Amino acid sequence: MDLKHLAHLVALADERHFARAAERVHLSQPAFSRSIQALERALGQRLFDRDAGELRPTPAGVFLIERARRLLFDARCLQRDAELYAQSNFGDAALGAGPFPAATLMPRVLPELRRRYPNLRLRVEVGNWAQLLEQLRAERIEFFVADTRSLPQDATLDVQRLGQQPAAFYVRSGHPLVGPPCTLAEMWAFGVATTKLPVAVKAALGALLQVPPGQEPGFALECDDVQQLRAVALSTDTVLGATHVAMQADVEAGLLVALTVTGLPPLYAEMGVVSLRNRSPSPLARHAIQLISEVAEAVNG
Repeated sequence: MDLKHLAHLVALADERHFARAAERVHLSQPAFSRSIQALERALGQRLFDRDAGELRPTPAGVFLIERARRLLFDARCLQRDAELYAQSNFGDAALGAGPFPAATLMPRVLPELRRRYPNLRLRVEVGNWAQLLEQLRAERIEFFVADTRSLPQDATLDVQRLGQQPAAFYVRSGHPLVGPPCTLAEMWAFGVATTKLPVAVKAALGALLQVPPGQEPGFALECDDVQQLRAVALSTDTVLGATHVAMQADVEAGLLVALTVTGLPPLYAEMGVVSLRNRSPSPLARHAIQLISEVAEAVNG
């Protein structure tokens, strides 16, 4: 048993098909089949069954696959740590940012990183927490900063809390709702635009709107680009759900107005830095996380 055999085992568990798994690890199908057979002989256990044409792991296979995943992850971490130890510079880094961190934290973080480390090579992916979590697990980014309330309970994740950004609903200055308080239903009639919201927030809004159980309140526009949402709110009667910090400049300029909505609980984004547990960050990632924490403390108050 070696790491190559375990990598083949995990590939077959993921693909559930010998040809696709062989292609994934760049082997011919006969060579790939021999590798799986050699692993089964070494363990004295059958690791996969075919029932009605479907390839499924046996109980022994399930037992081994999960441990193989951890061992392969640790091996990649060991190789990465050795490379980082040998580096004399910061190298490359890739990180992710949710919609509101991208609009409120990154404009302060990225210029400062460029000033401090002009030779850095940094890639930033912007998306919602679900997209960023997928990239993190695939090890395409080192960490991401986003609203963490919908994250699954997962022992493989580390979450560093960054505090809350209060939020509200905003409309353009000439909007019919500007003035006295309004109800949530009155506001909703104009259409609401916002980012992908946490499940708990959608459920709370649905309850206030008396949406039937199992259904979500209908949004006029869901988009992970805050600037696109802002443009729609400034040019139409659409109501924008956003954090105070993200809309502060437009409010101070008199372009947007925060609505007073009766019966609405406090709204906020729960910020956090999410990374893989037991994976050593690169030097640049460590500095970036520290800077994000400093900016978040100032911005989130």
